[in-house]
Amino acid sequence: MAGHTEFERIGDMRCGVGESPVWHAGDAALYWTDIPNRTLWRFDPSSGQTHQWAVPEMAGCIAMTADGGWLLAMETGLFRIGKLTPGQTVSAIDRVATVQHSHGGMRFNDGRCDRQGRFWAGTMVMDMSLAATDGKLYRFDARTGALDVVREEMITPNGLAFSPDGRTMYVSDSHPARQAVWAYDFDTDTGTPSNGRLFIDMNKYPGRPDGAAVDEDGCYWICGNDAGQVHRFTPDGRLDRSVAVPFAKPAMCAFGGAGLDTLYVTSIRTDDSDPLSGAVVALRPGVRGLAEPVLRDSMRD
Repeated sequence: MAGHTEFERIGDMRCGVGESPVWHAGDAALYWTDIPNRTLWRFDPSSGQTHQWAVPEMAGCIAMTADGGWLLAMETGLFRIGKLTPGQTVSAIDRVATVQHSHGGMRFNDGRCDRQGRFWAGTMVMDMSLAATDGKLYRFDARTGALDVVREEMITPNGLAFSPDGRTMYVSDSHPARQAVWAYDFDTDTGTPSNGRLFIDMNKYPGRPDGAAVDEDGCYWICGNDAGQVHRFTPDGRLDRSVAVPFAKPAMCAFGGAGLDTLYVTSIRTDDSDPLSGAVVALRPGVRGLAEPVLRDSMRD
């Protein structure tokens, strides 16, 4: 049974698929993407205001860049944009890498930077009823422009996260046919995962393993999609607690706020009669998170 936690709704938007929340410390604001609506969102806690920007393709995940801009993993590849300014449209969009998908109807899904600033993101076939194993996990190094396939035969890659020391990488497959989270030893110098092992069999817990975050204690927070819960697992894979959220399909979580003690949770809109389906909420779980890494652009970063 999930424990009760008070929540605050962020804005009044209802995302089709709210994903990839990122706390930008420099802006003191939360950013995220609404995938099917091709929209980027920003929330400023100090003013309570939200802003949105249209993008030309579905952006599955986003990452901060050192120059104040953003890296977007979209349908056909990776793209860079400049700083998102309220009231202004997204102008220059620069393609930095192209992906040749092995199946029609694919896009990028979950992703983030590792602690050393390399960008990781997975691709999926959007029609999940096919259970197609054409998904791949990619690693992008902006210093060289190299985009490499690190893992293949995935259905719905999700749950990317890294331990506080960066030496453990987590990744999930949230498809109903998989419902698993794996842990890998991670070489921080080369960005190479090894010794993959099952970390969590989510068939034993409520919900499918969607987006995730790691707190300062090294515990792994994973959204239980379809179950209306966010679970916290200790580094040894033990369920520590479950927190109820006010929608059935939480999609991804991220720590933010000045003290990184607020957990923001995005969701997927499925029930038009439920005003919170597709909403974004903020919780106070009683623990602190970690600063989100920035894309490393040069050998000096």
